[in-house]
Amino acid sequence: MKTKGTSVLENGLIWFGAGVSIAEILTGTYFAPLGFGKGLLAILVGHVIGCVMLCLAGLIGGKARRSAMETVKMSFGQKGCLLFAVLNIIQLVGWTAIMIYDGALAAGGIWDVGRWVWCLVIGGLIALWVLVGIQNLGKLNTLAMAALFVLTLILSFVIFGGGHTPAPTGEGMSFGAAVELAVAMPLSWLPLISDYTREAREPVRATVVSSVVYGLVSCWMYLIGMGAAILTGESDIAQIMVKAGLGVAGLLIIVFSTVTTTFLDAYSAGVSSESVWSKCNGKWFAVGAAVLGTAGAILFPMDDITDFLYLIGSVFAPMIAIQIADFFLLRRDRSEQKFDWVNLAVWAVGFAVYRVLMRVDIPVGNTLPDMVITVALCLAVNKLRKKAA
Repeated sequence: MKTKGTSVLENGLIWFGAGVSIAEILTGTYFAPLGFGKGLLAILVGHVIGCVMLCLAGLIGGKARRSAMETVKMSFGQKGCLLFAVLNIIQLVGWTAIMIYDGALAAGGIWDVGRWVWCLVIGGLIALWVLVGIQNLGKLNTLAMAALFVLTLILSFVIFGGGHTPAPTGEGMSFGAAVELAVAMPLSWLPLISDYTREAREPVRATVVSSVVYGLVSCWMYLIGMGAAILTGESDIAQIMVKAGLGVAGLLIIVFSTVTTTFLDAYSAGVSSESVWSKCNGKWFAVGAAVLGTAGAILFPMDDITDFLYLIGSVFAPMIAIQIADFFLLRRDRSEQKFDWVNLAVWAVGFAVYRVLMRVDIPVGNTLPDMVITVALCLAVNKLRKKAA
């Protein structure tokens, strides 16, 4: 009898699709002023930090067999988790809009039929992916990932195999800010990885494979963006594809990479909605998130997402720090309570500390110091709780 749930391979393919993203390539272009050596180091350091956190978050959901927002209840209580569920839904709908916007702009650079047309095409495909469902995506995802893998190899060869002379670089961000920007992408997946690892037949292996695959592919995307900006002096990926004569292949990379990444955002918005409204149909809410994202991408400009990424970090870094402390170190579960006001207060301190650290140039970025401080505070407060009891 076949065990239900997703296989390790299927989880790996899902997170390969999450990593292959136009948004990640565009973010990679911001690293060009650091130069290739420092830029690559910042990308690697940031992804190691972010993907370790991503793995720990996935292990909580995988071992507890709970969705991402259900695991939040274990630290903040049944009602306390609603704050994070609502914030998560907002950020996921926001990500859906940003990804569709970026994909439509890039696709329009190859075949200009109007940005709104590409928004509708990409949004429609995302809704189709949601309706097919994560349990039935196996062959479709395998086919899409195989095509994306080949086409991304071609794009990499075009950028790195063309014998370009490095373009001069100007003033840019500090090394610490670059590390934080590298941490930001894996960090943005923290509030949803458990939505997938909870379904895995082998949750620990699936979580580790998902985190490693995502980390490697995400670094690859950042490297493509940075390499394009340094070696060709061009940060518009669509124009690089046009100049390379990729044509239809370039369109496929853009459209399907956007769909396979953004599907995860829309799907998890649906899962999170069930934590807020118990009678909500998660699948149709996810379709609604795709529709809202499509409308947002058509109506609003979304060219600079750095502030959005830092906001995600300030909200979810201290949240997952408290979850890690509770699950792995304190081994406690507060999901039977309505609110855990103490943990909510610790989170508020962690949020404030992150915003303060944004003004300080730290070589390892803001996320790691903020999480260390939040975990230490959580452990100290727990000792005081025991003494007072």
